[in-house]
Amino acid sequence: MTNTKASSPAASLGLLVLRVVIGAIFAAHGAQKIFEFTIPGTIGSFAGMGVPFAEIAAPVVAFLELVGGILLILGFLTRPVGILLAIDMAVALLLVHLPAGLWVSEGGYEFVAVLGVSALALALTGAGRFSIDGALLRGRAPAWIA
Repeated sequence: MTNTKASSPAASLGLLVLRVVIGAIFAAHGAQKIFEFTIPGTIGSFAGMGVPFAEIAAPVVAFLELVGGILLILGFLTRPVGILLAIDMAVALLLVHLPAGLWVSEGGYEFVAVLGVSALALALTGAGRFSIDGALLRGRAPAWIA
């Protein structure tokens, strides 16, 4: 049953819009951690926020957000990338933003929650037909990938 509402052109267009916007935000945040704050600066920031193993976590998160965001935009490996980015945001929410409450203006978790849930939604639905996953991988890769 390939002609379901989930694979309709409108649903795929919605997934494309979501992927491009969320992917661009993740990529921008990753680039900021790498190029503006620098990896040593990001390590220091993570350590100051109490992130365990900041020397490992900071570069992993920075490159995950940059590369993962680009992959979301392209719609390539969307499901595994979505899971990794959702985990990234869940950890940020729990370790850094939860104590500050909901509002982002107070350092709260509303923004990371939206990013994380959006990434999780993409992991659950896949990229849609307007994607590399849809064009190249569907039927050729396990469902958890494409």
